[in-house]
Amino acid sequence: MLEPDVAPTAEVGAAITVEGVDKRFAVRGWRPGRPKEVIHALRGVDLEVPAGTVHGVIGPNGSGKSTLLRVLATLVLADTGRATVAGHDVVDDPMAVRRSIGLSTGEERGVYWRLTARQNLEFAAALHRLPDAAERVPTALAEAGLADVADRPVSGFSQGMARRLGLARAMLHRPPVLLLDEPTRSLDPVAREDFHAAALGVRDRLGVTVLITTHDLAEAASICDEVSILHAGRVVGRTATDDADELDAELRRIVA
Repeated sequence: MLEPDVAPTAEVGAAITVEGVDKRFAVRGWRPGRPKEVIHALRGVDLEVPAGTVHGVIGPNGSGKSTLLRVLATLVLADTGRATVAGHDVVDDPMAVRRSIGLSTGEERGVYWRLTARQNLEFAAALHRLPDAAERVPTALAEAGLADVADRPVSGFSQGMARRLGLARAMLHRPPVLLLDEPTRSLDPVAREDFHAAALGVRDRLGVTVLITTHDLAEAASICDEVSILHAGRVVGRTATDDADELDAELRRIVA
C-alpha cells in the first residue's frame, strides 16, 4: 500500500475532531438600507471521525454542511470552538492542515478547462513541489479512469470526468484526509458510481480518511461507514449506513 506523504500525528486516535464549533455570517439585506441579517450556520458542532473511515455529513440544503467543511479546510474561521485535522489545529497550524488534506467539491473551480488533464495534474504537482511528478501524474490519471483522455482539453470533458480529475488533483500529494463537499452534485447515476469507485479506491490504496457532505441518502448508504446528521447547524444524530431506507427513516425522525 502506498503511504500518504503527510502522516497523521501518531497520538491522535481520530483523524478529524470538531468541538463546539460555532459560526455566524452577517448578510446584507437585498434592498438598499435594509439591515444585515445574521445567519447562524453552525451551532456548537461536535464531531469525531476515526482514521481510515468514510464518514458522511448529511442534511438538507442550508444545514451547514459546506460551512463545516470550509472550517476544516481553513477557508472559513469559526467564531468559537476548536477543530483539528490529522492532529493539527485549524487555527494554530493552518499550513499543516492544508498539507494534510485533499479538497474536492461539486463546483470544481480548481480545474483549468483550457489545459489537458495531464497538464492540470502537472501544474498541481508543481504547486506541491512533488519531486516524482513524472511517476505520480500518469498513475493518478489511470486511477481516475482518465488515462485514455489524458491529453484532451478538459473543456471537452463530461461533468463526471471533470469531477474525477478534481479528485485525482486533490489526492496527488497523498494527504491523509480527503474532504469531499457534495462531489457528485448534478451527476448522472453512472458518473456518480464511477466517482464513488474512484474515491473508495483511493481510500483502500492509501488508507486515507474521507469526510463527505451530501443530501443524497443513497450516496451516503453506498459509500459511508457512518453518517452524522446535521440540521439547522447542529449535529442531531449519528448512525450507521447499512440501509438507505433505514437512514431515511432515522433522518425523518430526527429532524421532524
